[in-house]
Amino acid sequence: MGKPVRMADIAEKLDISVVSVSKALAGKPGVSEEMRARVVALARQMGYESGRMRPEAAGSGNIGVLVADRFFDENAFYTSLYRSLVIQCGEEGLACMIEIVSQEAEMEARLPALAAGWKVDGLVVMGNLAVPYIVALRECAIPGILLDGNIPGQALDCVLSDNMDGGYTLTRHLLDRGYTEIGYVGAILSTSSIMERYLGYQRALRGAGIVPKEEWLLADRDRDGRFIPIRLPEKLPQAFVCNCDEVAFHLIEELRQKGVRVPEDVAVCGYDDYRFATLSKPALTTYRVDVERMAAAAVGQLLRKLRQEHTEPLSCIVPGHLVIRESTGAVS
Repeated sequence: MGKPVRMADIAEKLDISVVSVSKALAGKPGVSEEMRARVVALARQMGYESGRMRPEAAGSGNIGVLVADRFFDENAFYTSLYRSLVIQCGEEGLACMIEIVSQEAEMEARLPALAAGWKVDGLVVMGNLAVPYIVALRECAIPGILLDGNIPGQALDCVLSDNMDGGYTLTRHLLDRGYTEIGYVGAILSTSSIMERYLGYQRALRGAGIVPKEEWLLADRDRDGRFIPIRLPEKLPQAFVCNCDEVAFHLIEELRQKGVRVPEDVAVCGYDDYRFATLSKPALTTYRVDVERMAAAAVGQLLRKLRQEHTEPLSCIVPGHLVIRESTGAVS
């Protein structure tokens, strides 16, 4: 079986842009009727999947949500974020449908069932997915938005937590408490959010004249995004900033097994303020992500795209706030 025909293949044959092909197949303005007819005819001739050509009136009333299996598997934060999306869509008279993307489908850039035959009017990608997968989604010409994820250097609509501010705020909190030796727990190349929180951590330390030590940057997951045991350094810092509450929860358990007390020996911060923040003993100081506002911003922006009220990609940053609990007790 040959490779599936892509919009790029049609564009090359007609010497036009992929965007023009997308608009022609989706029935959007921006191309002449003559060109639209040529695109549609060539698409059929080349065997382009007809289900990916939008009918004149889609109007399914459905919004599709895509999330990688590695992020949704027992991830309390994304469960909370999806719940907020469902509520927000319901208030707009829309149904919310979720599809969990397997690692195999992601790596092969295999399109989700929700994108076939225009079963949904718009797509929300929750968390990070591989760049080739996102590119394949864009070729569907279904309006979409990234939620809690982005691709640096790509002009895409996205809604994000203020990750850099969160990393900075947590680190600044520790500095204000008197801690000067501060580590970071997170695989910084795994997701854009983890990297951005790390950059906020770096900014706070360097602003205080402190150079972060490489041995205090600890990985929390593998290349596939699956959690791995945290390997503690031989010499512990006075405190850790973790990229999420779940990781902070596991770090505290690891420290406890080594006979290290929190916060008496080492202070620990989380990020998200959901579930693990209060399950942890001691309860976690964390940065609360406003999932309700993020969901509202994502749905609102997607609706504007569906109504074709804007054409330029927009990036929306939603602030959170510091929540102080027992895991960062004052230094004596």
